[in-house]
Amino acid sequence: MNTRDEKKININANENEDQNKPEDKKQKMFQNQIESLIKGLGGSFVGFSELEEVLPDSLKKYPFAITFGIRLSDAIIDEIENKPTYTYFNHYRTVNALIDQIGLRTALFIQDIGYKAYTVPASQTIPDAPIPYSGIFSHKTGAVVAGMGWIGKNGLFIHKDFGPRVRLGTVLTNLQLEEKQPDFKYKILESKCGTCNKCVQACPAMALTGKTWYIGAKREEIVDAKACSEFMNKNFKHIGRGSVCGICIKVCPFRGT
Repeated sequence: MNTRDEKKININANENEDQNKPEDKKQKMFQNQIESLIKGLGGSFVGFSELEEVLPDSLKKYPFAITFGIRLSDAIIDEIENKPTYTYFNHYRTVNALIDQIGLRTALFIQDIGYKAYTVPASQTIPDAPIPYSGIFSHKTGAVVAGMGWIGKNGLFIHKDFGPRVRLGTVLTNLQLEEKQPDFKYKILESKCGTCNKCVQACPAMALTGKTWYIGAKREEIVDAKACSEFMNKNFKHIGRGSVCGICIKVCPFRGT
């Protein structure tokens, strides 16, 4: 290959790089706008991930996930003793409503810039779902893959800064998103519960197995969702129609690294 041919290849390579840069910059701009939008609407944290491999077939057309969350009130959680409080139920319901609103606003923004978006409800149980007592997609999966925490012995997402005192929302999209900390996430995917079993000992439904979560663990290895749901429905029907408990959240000592 002579010098002229080498120069020609280099010129073509530079042209291709220049052609890609505007699109990359535009997507990065959209991603920054999405994060600003979510935090401006009340979100406490935002993460991005690619989830096509773990999505059900019906959702694979939206391979990228925006996971966001709201930190719950410590004052309200701290009031919980051996049963949920009326204030906690109201807080839970209000935060869920805010998450759904943030998800809607985010999805509409993505739609307005020419892409598709699918919002996953903040709290949802589908009776005929393949996995009983589950929704169409687990918010926890997106949060873990985005590198924001792990699944605790209570079966809940444990945020690296806020522990389990959070609620999550998810927007799936075909807008290509960049994972912000791809190296960092692999450092926190491992459970940090260690030998702590406070949530297991405190669970009135005895629904927690005490097993440590690992990547690929099935939910039933960690928590008996049916036992949890039936106990709440039987004993806390007068408080939020038996939809909340909060004891395992209250007793968890993790408050960030």
